[in-house]
Amino acid sequence: MGTGEPSVAEYIAECVRVLEKSGLKFKMHGYGTNLEGPWSQVMQAIHDCHSAVHAKGAPRIATDIRIGTRVDREIEPGTGNEGKVKRVEEILAKSQSA
Repeated sequence: MGTGEPSVAEYIAECVRVLEKSGLKFKMHGYGTNLEGPWSQVMQAIHDCHSAVHAKGAPRIATDIRIGTRVDREIEPGTGNEGKVKRVEEILAKSQSA
């Protein structure tokens, strides 16, 4: 972001407000945000975040996006990342109890 400020937390908070209104499942972490949902809604949410952050005064924004899609099985929208984390936790629990 071309803000000239050492912290972009205020801008990230603005984007979180947008995501909360979107109704999509998301999880913010130290180096980004996981966002889950239908393709068009995810893209609209990213667009809306950019618009909101520009409106807050940021003249430039760069967003890196990694997109994963799946067609080999049905996954309930909003549960993809949760399921991945749960599977790893189950593996760790088995190795700790053995």
